[in-house]
Amino acid sequence: FRRDEERVENPSRLPQANAPQVIPFSIGPDRQDSELHHVLQKPQVDEAELGNAMKNIYRAYARDFTGAYAQFLRLCSQADQLPLLFHCAAGKDRTGWAAAALLTLLGVPEDKVYEDYLRSNEYILPAYKKVIDQFVEKGVDRQIPEAIFGVRKEYLDAAFDEMKKKYGSIEKYFSEGLGIGDEQQQAIRELYLGSS
Repeated sequence: FRRDEERVENPSRLPQANAPQVIPFSIGPDRQDSELHHVLQKPQVDEAELGNAMKNIYRAYARDFTGAYAQFLRLCSQADQLPLLFHCAAGKDRTGWAAAALLTLLGVPEDKVYEDYLRSNEYILPAYKKVIDQFVEKGVDRQIPEAIFGVRKEYLDAAFDEMKKKYGSIEKYFSEGLGIGDEQQQAIRELYLGSS
C-alpha cells in the first residue's frame, strides 16, 4: 500500500514469489494526512489533537480509499494469489484497516479483530524504540511518539464507525463501497474458511 516515494526510499525485501502488486494510496499535502502534518509542526504537540488527527486518517481509510482497498480485497479472493503478503510503511495503519475489514467479513469476533490489531504494538513500538527515545530526550511526552508509531483502539474504532455510518454493515461496505458483491464475498469466505 506504499506510495512511490515510500517504495523508493525503503525498497521491499521480498522472498522469491510473484511480482509484487502495488496498490499505492494517493496521499498528499492536500489529502487526509495534512491534519496530522499540521499537528506535528506545532512547537507543542497536544496528545488529544494528535489522537483526533489519527482518527480522521482512519475514517478516511474507510471512506475515501475504497478503490485501493477494493483492488486489494479482490486479490484476496483469488486462490492463485495466495499466500498473500500485504504491507504499508509501518504495517499498522493502511494495513491495519485492510486486515480488520477482511477479518470482520470472515466473521472473526470483534474482540479478536481488535486483539490482532492491538498486537501490532508488541512488534512496532520496540522497532521504533530508538526514535521514540530520541523524542523523549528532547522533552516530548512518551505518549506522543507512541501514539504516532503505535496503534490505539480508538483509531480502529474511528474506521469502523465511519464504515457503519456510511454503509451500515461490513457486507454493504464490501458490496456498495468496494464493489465486491455477495457472490464474491462468499467466495472469499470459502477460500479462507472452507465450504460450510
